[in-house]
Order: sequence, then structure tokens, then C-alpha cells
Amino acid sequence: MKVTKIILSHRQAESVKGIAEQDYCLYLFRNPVIFSIGGIERVYSGCTAILYSGGKKQYFRGLASKGLKYDMVCFRLSSADRQYITDMDIPFDIPVELPDDFIIASALKSMKIHYDMSERRKFEFSELYMRIILISLEDAHSSIKAERDNIPKYPGLRELRNSVYDTPLREWSVDMACRKLAVSRTYFHRIYADAFGTTFQQDIIESRLIYASQLLVDTELSVSAIAEKCGYESDSYFMRQFRKHRGCTPTEYRKKKLSDSDE
Repeated sequence: MKVTKIILSHRQAESVKGIAEQDYCLYLFRNPVIFSIGGIERVYSGCTAILYSGGKKQYFRGLASKGLKYDMVCFRLSSADRQYITDMDIPFDIPVELPDDFIIASALKSMKIHYDMSERRKFEFSELYMRIILISLEDAHSSIKAERDNIPKYPGLRELRNSVYDTPLREWSVDMACRKLAVSRTYFHRIYADAFGTTFQQDIIESRLIYASQLLVDTELSVSAIAEKCGYESDSYFMRQFRKHRGCTPTEYRKKKLSDSDE
């Protein structure tokens, strides 16, 4: 594995959109991030990694006005390296929410030090650290799968959450979810939080704000019309909630995104 680029603690306000470099790239996100997968946007925690294979389409952005913060390493694979990775249980081009990013983050920092300071042996050090990172990613992915396999009703919970983000304007409620899964309200809240680290209500709010954000950028609808379209009976409540979760008003968000697209 030949490392071609290492970036640590990178910050940017704008989204990442387009075709990835031909090299493989691993991102480690340090704050919440929204990925677009199959045309659907979903939120992931600030402890998420994704391993992109070369030339794949990328689209992700920060959840709030503070934007993205991430570490990144790009690398090339030999035929033997490709076989090595193929034999591992690592998903490509799919976000993995990590229970702990300490090992991967530490390996990236150590790799960066040797990459910058040890010209003679930097590629040997880099390959060793890349193997540590890939093994840690495989271990985290396997642990998450095992943990989620032990969460009651997980397939139904996953289907429910996907439906919330796929159809944000539907009249979602806890009672509806409980009937669907045949569980009590208290039990539902507990297993939903165990599965996703957030609440069902928070996912409903976020799915609508994602849709509202798209309308602000892609249409000329007024803020009032967007609030109504997204199911808010009060414009002021919509604006308060938008500011709380996006760090700015809907109008400020629209102006900034349109300004960024003109640059």
C-alpha cells in the first residue's frame, strides 16, 4: 500500500461532491456528517469512517453551519494488497459509525509524523499503519454488526429509520412506530436509542430539515411556503428549529449556499 496523501483535522464549510480520486481514500469524520447514498441523505455521528474505492462518486456535507471536520488518507493498492483487502470484512463506499475512533485516529497521526519526517522509510511505516487502520476498521464493523444483531427488532428499526428519511413529510408518530413493531412506547424508545444513538423524534426532525435545506437551495419557494410544505404549522417554530440545528436562519442558509455555488 503506497500512501499518496494524508490530511489531519481538515475543516471546510462547503460540501464534498463529485467523483473521488483514482486512489482509495479513507475519511475519518470528527463531527456529524450527512451522506447521500442512492439519492437519499442520512445523518451519521461524529465518529464515522468511510473507505472509498477509486473513482467512486462522493457526496457528503456537515450537519451544522460549522461544516466538516475530518482526517483523510489516500493510498494505492498492488494486486496483493487488493487480495488482502478483499479477504477482509470491510464495506466499501458505505459509512461505518465507529464505537471508538481512538486506534484509527492515533494510527493516522503516527503515520503523518513518519510520512513527513522519515523520507527513507516512510512508505514502509505508512503500509504498517494502513494495515493497523484496516484491521481496526474491520474489527469495528464486525463488532457493530454483532452488537446490532443483539438489539431486539433491529431489522424493523432499520427499516423504520430508512422510511423516515425516505419520506420525511409523512405524519410519523411514536404510536405508529410502536404499532408497526408491536412494542410498548418505553421499550421502543430504549431499543431505538440503543440501535442508533439518537431518538426517533430527533430523526423525524432531522429528516424534515434535510428536506427543507434542499428546498431552500433548489427552489425559489418562500421560507413560509417551505415551512408549510415540511409540515410546520408555525413559521416561527420552523425558523427556531432550523437555527437550533443548522446554526443559522433559513434565509442565511439559502444565501450562503447560493453564494458558495456561484464561486
